[in-house]
Amino acid sequence: MSINQDRIALFEEDLKIVFKPLQLHIEDESHLHAGHAGAASGGGHFKLTIVAPEFEGLSKVARHRAVYAALSKHFPDSIHALTILAFTPSESTN
Repeated sequence: MSINQDRIALFEEDLKIVFKPLQLHIEDESHLHAGHAGAASGGGHFKLTIVAPEFEGLSKVARHRAVYAALSKHFPDSIHALTILAFTPSESTN
């Protein structure tokens, strides 16, 4: 496993403590940011897609805050940038 695959496994564990995801996918997009100043810090660039009932009734901003709180211990050492797509089960297309 690469370092970012190990990181993704830890992110998934922490997200599952806070949420009961029906879908959870984390993609390592660090290769898209090679040479970027933030890439030099060692933190990766990730894209998170999560479908969870806990997002029901929350605004997009509140959903993002909840995800950031769940992953807070990973910033900035493991995560430099995070794209978040957070949906309720009724919003999910899958």
